[in-house]
Amino acid sequence: MLMGGSMAADSAADRPTADRPAETAADPAAATPATPDSPVARLARERVDHRFKGLPPSAEGRTVGELAAERRSLFTGGFTTPVLVLSAEALEHNLAALERYAAAHGLAFAPHGKTSLAPQLFERQLDRGAWGITAAVPTQVRLYRAFGIQRIFLANEVVDAAALHWLAGELDADPDFRFLAYVDSPRGVELMDAALREAGARRPVDVVVELGAGPGARTGARTEADCAAVADAVAATGTLRLVGVAGYEGEVPEPDGERVRAWLRRLIALAVAFDREGRFAEADEIVVSAGGSAWFDAVADVFEELPELSGPVLKLLRSGAYVSHDDGRYREVTPFNRVPEEGTLRPAFRLWAQVVSRPEPGQAFLNAGKRDAAYDLDLPEAQVIRSLDGTERPATGLTVTGLSDQHAWLAVAEGTRLEVGDWVGLGLSHPCTSFDKWQLIPVAEADGTVTDYIRTFF
Repeated sequence: MLMGGSMAADSAADRPTADRPAETAADPAAATPATPDSPVARLARERVDHRFKGLPPSAEGRTVGELAAERRSLFTGGFTTPVLVLSAEALEHNLAALERYAAAHGLAFAPHGKTSLAPQLFERQLDRGAWGITAAVPTQVRLYRAFGIQRIFLANEVVDAAALHWLAGELDADPDFRFLAYVDSPRGVELMDAALREAGARRPVDVVVELGAGPGARTGARTEADCAAVADAVAATGTLRLVGVAGYEGEVPEPDGERVRAWLRRLIALAVAFDREGRFAEADEIVVSAGGSAWFDAVADVFEELPELSGPVLKLLRSGAYVSHDDGRYREVTPFNRVPEEGTLRPAFRLWAQVVSRPEPGQAFLNAGKRDAAYDLDLPEAQVIRSLDGTERPATGLTVTGLSDQHAWLAVAEGTRLEVGDWVGLGLSHPCTSFDKWQLIPVAEADGTVTDYIRTFF
């Protein structure tokens, strides 16, 4: 299994900031050696059974660690179709690419964990210098804490009293736990304050004001005046502490480089204005955060324009889809397409399905459908055909035209050789909705040798 560090964080003095960029984060204190009883190590002791799609029936009862040690072949080792696989080489390449990128641009990095919700991948990201992990909802924060994550950025508002009661207890019990969340309205601040007071919280919750990306965008205060009102509301509580500003540039209406950079400049101008007004006086460091997977080049460019503030600054990038990348949306919009000298990302997913029916000359059906493949952005892409004798050829002439619950509809061009029983390798779009359909995902090397299994928790 991917058993590296225990995901314990380094001290506040060692956190990457504008003066201590991200390349310094991967020090010995950032990830202490895993123990046999660490939460991630215990994943290797889980038993393989009917819960896990695609795994060999002959592996029933083995532990995940035992199965990984067997290094079975994906194609001859008893795996059943459909089966989703991660490329070992692409995973390693992508992890290294963003580590280098963040370090080169002086950015701290908290990849969005909702993309995978896989603690083994979190551990590898932290070992690669990540500051922490970004969450989307309180349930994910609880998962992260169960696996020892010490720094969590909740890129969302949280007004759920039960969640805030739990958070107060978690913060009070662990003085080394660092947590940040969005706020975007005085009402939200009021609800947070009431819940934290009711819980008897002893530590203030650090918050950042979320600047909305424009009219019709998702969450976030729409104007600078609205942001100031939210900051005033935070200052009036004793349970919250304002430590920065943040937002998501991917929600800019009709985004292009000019519009995205204009919004990012509003974000850093807001940070400068708040600092000049003394709103960060209680903060140990000032957080300025943005960054999805489509515009992190713009984030890096504009964050370099941030002037010196009254305290150390944490420039926090939150891109998450990079870890697996994809064969659809993110392949088209990755910033590395615009700035190729910065690096590359590689699609890491392949869904193998089998031809189960050829009812008409121009039609075929695979045994993978909506329950197996991401389809919310783009349909899967047929990439390779593998015959039962082990020979492979490009899937030229095959097009996925639709998905049923358990079938992929294939259009087969005239003259394309395709038989019942052939395996077809599919590229997938949108990592978030690929990971959430599989609880245990084989990691395979280029020759098909399965070396590991990634446990997910959607």
